[in-house]
Amino acid sequence: MRKPLALAAAIVASALVLAGCSSSGTSTSEGGADDSIYVGSLYEPQNLSNTQGGGQGVTEAFNGNVYEGLYRLTDDGEVEPLLATDAETSDDGLTYTITLRDDVTFHSGKALTSADVKTSVEAVTAEDSQSARASAFTVISGIETPDEKTVVFTLSQPSISFLYNLAYIWIVNGEAEDLTTSEDGTGPYVLEDWKQGSALTLTRWDDYWGEAAKNGEVVFNYYTDATAQNNALLSGEIDLITSIQSPDALDQFDNDQYTISEGTSTTKELLAFNDRVAPFDDPLVRKAIYSAIDTEKLLTSIWADYGTLIGSMVPPTDPWYEDLTDVNPYDVDLAKQQLTEAGYPDGIEFTLDTPSYDPHPAVAEFLQSQLAEIGVTVDINTISADEWYTKVFQDRDFEATLQEHVNDRDVVWYGNPDFYWGYDNADVQQWVAEAEQAATPEEQTELLKKVNEQIAEDAASVWLYLYPQIVVARADVSGYPVNGLNSQFFAYDIVKS
Repeated sequence: MRKPLALAAAIVASALVLAGCSSSGTSTSEGGADDSIYVGSLYEPQNLSNTQGGGQGVTEAFNGNVYEGLYRLTDDGEVEPLLATDAETSDDGLTYTITLRDDVTFHSGKALTSADVKTSVEAVTAEDSQSARASAFTVISGIETPDEKTVVFTLSQPSISFLYNLAYIWIVNGEAEDLTTSEDGTGPYVLEDWKQGSALTLTRWDDYWGEAAKNGEVVFNYYTDATAQNNALLSGEIDLITSIQSPDALDQFDNDQYTISEGTSTTKELLAFNDRVAPFDDPLVRKAIYSAIDTEKLLTSIWADYGTLIGSMVPPTDPWYEDLTDVNPYDVDLAKQQLTEAGYPDGIEFTLDTPSYDPHPAVAEFLQSQLAEIGVTVDINTISADEWYTKVFQDRDFEATLQEHVNDRDVVWYGNPDFYWGYDNADVQQWVAEAEQAATPEEQTELLKKVNEQIAEDAASVWLYLYPQIVVARADVSGYPVNGLNSQFFAYDIVKS
């Protein structure tokens, strides 16, 4: 699940102040190995821990930069070893023996050991963990550390995605304390400073075990609206924007002073129902809502010619993608008929908990207008990102909500009835479980396509659109990632010419 994101052409044009921006200086320094890179972002961390609700912002700034995993997901979505050098799997698929690099130390100077890996995994799977990936590791029945460089994972059942899932776990010094405000990772940068509400500064760590960062420091400047961020790039205060938030903003960068890169996104904009409560416990009601929404018009109003329509939780980059946009077509008459069949000929009324950051306010107003045509009254309740996390994700105290989900391969969350949206389908749960125990990727793909088709048929949620991923940078800046994969933003190759 993703962070507080931002966008919407309907909103960004109205805010012209540089609200919430950093005062860390301008980006006009000459290119060089010690250069400072100034990054504009709308996703300030809630805290600095990925197991205590730090959100998208901490992933963007820290993943691969400050913290590393046993494995890494590249910008192309491939899994490659990082802190691990070797992995042996038993014939029955229940034991993974992983060997660690022997030249790695934490920023504090402590050498990486298997005990740190064990405590890092246990932090993700702990009862109080707020990691959205925690359920992926319930398959672990034991972790042994026979020596300082060997970790042995015993699984209760085979898990074809186990190494892929390990790429999401940051390896943290097991002796570190208060990781919500500090860090002790193994990555190419250390945390220099975090001025909350303003900027977070990472500096190159000279004792890094791998290839040194190509720049001296990276400063994430945080903004409270997209227009302020765009103005910062135009004024030279920042060097690049990790994800542009409105197509209307692109014209001002369409010249030889800037580079516009369109990459691959995995971020889905969802109208998520609480499937546990009436009337959304009835698939017919959910399907009626879905068919009453002109998603193509919505996407165009927000993103013009950018973005993609999807008919389920799976983006085209996932192996089990298929085009399901026709399963719940835009058809107002069909929507009215389905609502009547469900026992609501006079319509329904519900509260839509809407995060206050873009694009959600504009999307909420669009949905409110569209659903009124079938007699559905939408009461918009605007809440902050923190309120959303507590009210919706933790307490499940909602009827419907808007949220963006950034991760790839996250269709499996519909196999977890305890997830915040409460979708509960026994077949889907069985297919997800079988897919994870599949003997081959082909078998896994076949099963997850069945999951994909079923949740679309049940309208488990409304998948409004897939975000575009557009990075805008000054023309003299290069080496930045262009794909929006799981919120990560590897900064170590960024240089100025």
